[in-house]
Amino acid sequence: MGIGSNNETVVLFGASGSMGYEAFKELWKRRAFYDIILLLLPTRADKKLFRKYEKEAGIQPIKGKGVSAGSGLKIVWGDATKYQDVEEAVRGADWVLNAMALISPLADYYPEAARCVNIDGINNILKAIKAQPKGTEHIKYIHTGTVAETGDRLPPIHCGRVGDPLKPSIYDYYAVTKIAGERAVLESDLKYWASLRMTFIMPVDSKDYFSLWDPIMFHQPINTCMENTTSRDAGFGLVNCLDIPEDSDFWRRAYNMGGGPDMRCSAYGFMTKALKLGGISTVEAVMERKWFGLRNFHMQYYEDSCLTNSYLNYWRDSLDDWLDTVQKDMAFGVKMIAFLARKFPFFQKIIEKITYNRMRAMVENHKNGTGYWFTNHNAQRITAFYKDTLTYQSIPDWGADVPPLIPNDDGIRLDHGYDEEKEKLELDDLQKAAAFRGGECLSQTWNGDLYQALSWECASGHKFLGKPYSILKAGHWCPDCVPPPWDFDQQAKLNPFFAQVWYPNHDLEENNYYPEDCLDDIAGADQSGSGN
Repeated sequence: MGIGSNNETVVLFGASGSMGYEAFKELWKRRAFYDIILLLLPTRADKKLFRKYEKEAGIQPIKGKGVSAGSGLKIVWGDATKYQDVEEAVRGADWVLNAMALISPLADYYPEAARCVNIDGINNILKAIKAQPKGTEHIKYIHTGTVAETGDRLPPIHCGRVGDPLKPSIYDYYAVTKIAGERAVLESDLKYWASLRMTFIMPVDSKDYFSLWDPIMFHQPINTCMENTTSRDAGFGLVNCLDIPEDSDFWRRAYNMGGGPDMRCSAYGFMTKALKLGGISTVEAVMERKWFGLRNFHMQYYEDSCLTNSYLNYWRDSLDDWLDTVQKDMAFGVKMIAFLARKFPFFQKIIEKITYNRMRAMVENHKNGTGYWFTNHNAQRITAFYKDTLTYQSIPDWGADVPPLIPNDDGIRLDHGYDEEKEKLELDDLQKAAAFRGGECLSQTWNGDLYQALSWECASGHKFLGKPYSILKAGHWCPDCVPPPWDFDQQAKLNPFFAQVWYPNHDLEENNYYPEDCLDDIAGADQSGSGN
């Protein structure tokens, strides 16, 4: 790299994303102590974003793909789905921080691209680490998972913890790919790894935040419990992993990474705060209640995000801090419109009418819109998010039978199928846990090592290898039963562990099946267009 220092080398993937860029800026503050390697797509936007850092490092910009390096910074302009590019980035690494992902809704519109980034890209990183001299014993890898892995967690199961069942919501291909990517990490031979399951990350850049507005926002029930975090806190926490010593019990564990009590709210409450940024009075003024799904999204409060914070000390922002930051970052014209709307009721009504029409167009004209599914008779989508057409049609207007938006307790704590207070587990504990999942632990002996791969069988007869940590402590189970296709009604009948997160908002008599190609109904839909 032309540095000539004894600094440790940190590789950061996904540095141009909202969390990744905040992580990069934190790393840049530490460049006296760490040399930095980035793998970035050679897009015009990324070239522009990192030009000032190249200049500060004395790097001469290059066109297209290639490698550029200077004082303390090396950039591999390439593609994480190409192993040779990943190996070039990981070469000489001491740390690998991975903030890279193709997220929803793009992951749903382009599922093959999501698979390439979120699964193949992770396998490329693990392969590249293994290829380095003593890589599996030396290089420390921080993975980022997602709250979407655990799927729909409406009250009374709204407060979750690591080890709860994984349940990618129907049609959520992003969650499917993230489960597969995380499983590859947990089942790897790396000596030092951690998986941070990120909650909804709220960008502090106003343009980034407003770019998130998409019909997917209406997939979320209004009483969804959210424990968000800001992009800057998420990036800060990711980089703080560098302070974890090798002998810490932090390693080889999965964590829920939420923003803590000051970041908790309902989906309705968050929407209210977000709309007020634009001078809009209420959710009711610009949205119809039936636009919002009744189930089948994700998000939850975290029982255990305090544990993550005890290691990474990243809790800094509150919801009000985020609102203040985004408001200050908004363009002058947007600020002026919001100011006038708040000051003059007649002007506010105009803005609310414009916003309502925009929202209605997303809901009714876009293939990913809940209203579009109804008018175009997409029965499977209606079934997944509303149960059936009659339930959708029966949703009252605002003010009638609104579910409690803030739960008055922590709800039901899920059973993991074994004695979690037991200091050292035995084979009998694994057998009980497997039986609670409708299956069996096939291994006849076990030395007590949570990271020793054992043989298991699920209720459907699939035989697979898995580490006790992955299964008992992180919520993974049979890789062959992970969607697509989605056959959760059947799985819940056979798997009591999974049934805990299915029957709170599904009926016993439901028997739905969503084939692998069910994703095709919105594949290729443009984020900003109708998708027709």
